[in-house]
Amino acid sequence: MTVDQISPVADRPGGGRAAPSDAGRASAARRPRVSMTARRHRAFYLFTSPWIIGFLLLTVAPMVYALWLSFTTFDGISPNWKYVGLGNYRELLNDPVTWDALGRAGLFAITSVPLSIIAGLALAVLVNRPVKARGLFRTLLYLPAVVPPVGAGLAFKLLFDPNSGATNGVMTFLGFEAIGWLADPYVRYVLLMTVLWGAGNVMIISLAGLQDVPRELHEAARIDGASAWRTFRSITVPLLSPVLLFQTVTGMIASVQTIMPLLLAPLGDTSGVTTVPQSNYLYMMHVFAQYFALGRYGYASALLWVLFVLILIATGLIFKFTSGVVFYNVDPEAKK
Repeated sequence: MTVDQISPVADRPGGGRAAPSDAGRASAARRPRVSMTARRHRAFYLFTSPWIIGFLLLTVAPMVYALWLSFTTFDGISPNWKYVGLGNYRELLNDPVTWDALGRAGLFAITSVPLSIIAGLALAVLVNRPVKARGLFRTLLYLPAVVPPVGAGLAFKLLFDPNSGATNGVMTFLGFEAIGWLADPYVRYVLLMTVLWGAGNVMIISLAGLQDVPRELHEAARIDGASAWRTFRSITVPLLSPVLLFQTVTGMIASVQTIMPLLLAPLGDTSGVTTVPQSNYLYMMHVFAQYFALGRYGYASALLWVLFVLILIATGLIFKFTSGVVFYNVDPEAKK
């Protein structure tokens, strides 16, 4: 039997699938074909649409509303508000309290971010070693990071209470004088300890970066006679530089927005709008006071937008000055 003797399915006796008619072929021809790329784009936007909608409604819309408030004298209650243009921004530029609070926030970021990164990296190096029960140690070291900020703040407040705190109790037992930890100038150290206590987040990210470092490089350095410190400094740290850059940027953003531990501090200097010890009156505490203590929604919104712009500038400067010291481990085949 030759190929010409084979009849189409529609010509076979007893049924089978009929050949498509002319109308069906015309309908299929008119139907637009969706490429694989378009299907992937459609699937991407379908699955990310909940986040996109939430981002627009819960982030973009409040930011636009706060930008509009920053040009008004709205107090959150009274309908008697007016448009003042750049008046709030001119006021904050001439407000020494704002600049003092911003300076304290910057100093806190410069101090707390390197300390938290160093502490997290040190813990990651320790728990990355092949020791028994290292999974248990990882869990115990990470647990403080999952404690809610309110619980952590209250715990440190009770621990360093000048009258009944355990810290002063131990110091008194050892023969030392009790210290007013929750007053100036010692309260700033308590705030730093609160940040370092939650270094488990930094540890987890650093641990993931350490496990991504090729072992072959460490073995080659060991064969060449390099010490453990030289290997860590010349191989591990450069390959961890993208992780360290990420932690620096996110840590800077989080540190200048610190607010919860400050709200749990006791009343200090009550002159003006200061309701916490002067050392802890950071920028976000100043914003909180303007919003909820004085009801100056317009001025507080201007403060937030200035902070947003400063964070953008600081992030851009970090990327600019670290571009020559950040190394990415890229497969040479991926560049082709």
